[in-house]
This record gives sequence, C-alpha cells and structure tokens, in this order.
Amino acid sequence: MTALAAGWQHQFVETNGIRLHCVLQGEGDLVVLLHGFPEFWYSWRHQIPVLAKHFKVVAPDLRGYNDSDKPESGYDMQTLMDDIRGLITALGYKRAHIVAHDWGGSIAWHLAQQYPKVVDRLVVLNCPHPQRMVQELVTNLDQLRRSWYFLGFQVPWLPEWLIQRNLNEFVRRLFQEQAIRKGAFSSRDIEIYQAALAKPGVLPAAINYYRAMFAPAQLPKLFTQVATPITAPTLLLWGEEDFALSKKLTEDTERFISAPFLLKYISQCGHWIQQEAPQTVNRELLTFLRADQEKSNGKLGQGR
Repeated sequence: MTALAAGWQHQFVETNGIRLHCVLQGEGDLVVLLHGFPEFWYSWRHQIPVLAKHFKVVAPDLRGYNDSDKPESGYDMQTLMDDIRGLITALGYKRAHIVAHDWGGSIAWHLAQQYPKVVDRLVVLNCPHPQRMVQELVTNLDQLRRSWYFLGFQVPWLPEWLIQRNLNEFVRRLFQEQAIRKGAFSSRDIEIYQAALAKPGVLPAAINYYRAMFAPAQLPKLFTQVATPITAPTLLLWGEEDFALSKKLTEDTERFISAPFLLKYISQCGHWIQQEAPQTVNRELLTFLRADQEKSNGKLGQGR
C-alpha cells in the first residue's frame, strides 16, 4: 500500500474470488464510489479527498478495469454485485453509502434492489433505473439511436480491436469532445485514461459488461425482472446534456423507490458529471450523505 501526496492510498482487496485494486482515504462510515465505462477509480479524483474529510472512501477499479483482476467471465450483474458486497465485507463493514456513475450506477441500482441491507444511502449519477432504461430502449427511437454501441459491442473481438488501433483518438473524442464543459479533461487526463485502457485485457473486459447484458441467459431477466422498490434514500444527479442518455430516462424514477427520493439536474453539463461539475457534485454529495450524521451530531455508527 503506497500513500500518495493527495492523502489517499492504493490497496488490493480480495472479494468474490478476485482482487480489486482500490483507492482509499478517510475514516468513518463507508462510501463506495463505482465508476463507469471506460473509466477507473481516477474518475472520482475530485470527490475522494472531499468526501474523505467525513467518511472512509473506497474507489475500486471494477472487475476487468485498470489494475483489478481481469477474468474471462463474471461480467454478469449478479457477479458484479457480489464483487461490491464482498468488498464492503472485506473492509469490515456491513453496509455502505453507494455513489455510482454510468455502469457503476447500473450495479448500484441492482444492489439497492436486491440487497437493501447493504445500502445506507444511494446516489446515482447519469445512469437511469434499469427498468426505465429497458422501457426507453424498446419504445424510444432517440434513446435507441444514442445506445447504438450496446448492439455494436455484441460483435466478437472487433470492437476492442478497432478501439485499440485508435486508442488515443477514441479516448480524446469520448472525454474531451463529448464533454459539455470543455475544460474538464486536460491532456494529462487523456494520457492517464489511455494508459489504463491500454493495459492487457482491459478493453475486452470492459466490453464484456455489454456482452453479458445481452447474453442469451440474461435476456429473459432483462425484460421480465420485477422492480423491487428501493428502500434506501436515493439521490439521482443528472447532467442535462448527456450525449449517451436522454433526460427522458429520469422520468417516473420515483415510482421505483419507496424511500425519500431527490432528482437534481445540472445544466450545461454532460455525461461525465462528476468530472465536468465537481464542485456542484461534491456539494450535493456532502449535503445528501451527511444528512444522518448531522441529525445525530456526527455520532452515526460506522455499520461495522
């Protein structure tokens, strides 16, 4: 474990039969930060030190990403949830606040539905509730157009080969060009993301998330799964000008949640919300996650 100048630490945590590389900082109640495609823990660089003033923060590289293990299988939702449940347990906690973006958000929604005792508070950034996503893919041509890559990634080996051949351009376009707030990603940020994606096995693993989603064994669940009401207080933050996910996906989300629910839009902000509007996101996270702490004068138990 090596401490960085920023105060966080790198650590490998064994969970669900694999090792996840994690960045950790702080003490107290646990906050787990789950990144999306095609990122890694670095996407939370603006949030980790701020949250760590009040919580123990862990930002893992999800299965297959960056320095975490990259098995050939295990990219189905059940296994991904078990990775996070095991991570929480391995860190000595029974439950945690979950903050998640994009693919991490999908894991978080499912985790809160299926394992409510594990999730204290849920914050999702630019990722719709799974049932809303399925509804819009089936009925909304605009969202189907935006999500064309879901189907493109079903082709064996070709997507990762094409991306690998043009990796720098892929990363630059995806982050710098698709961001609404153009100053969000420096040239150094692009280099860091490119280096993480260039590691052996990362691109096939990242794309396998999408392949597992549409695997024959998963398709019946995708379209028939009953939405168990989420019992954790939930905050949905949404950059209004997301290139991949329509704002319409946020509509009616409250019907899937039986606990207090907040939906907040961030204007002039795109898909990479926590990196495009870090100060706004940090303020919303602290207000929402510290609500229970403030009610108990900072004496809330750690859930160990």
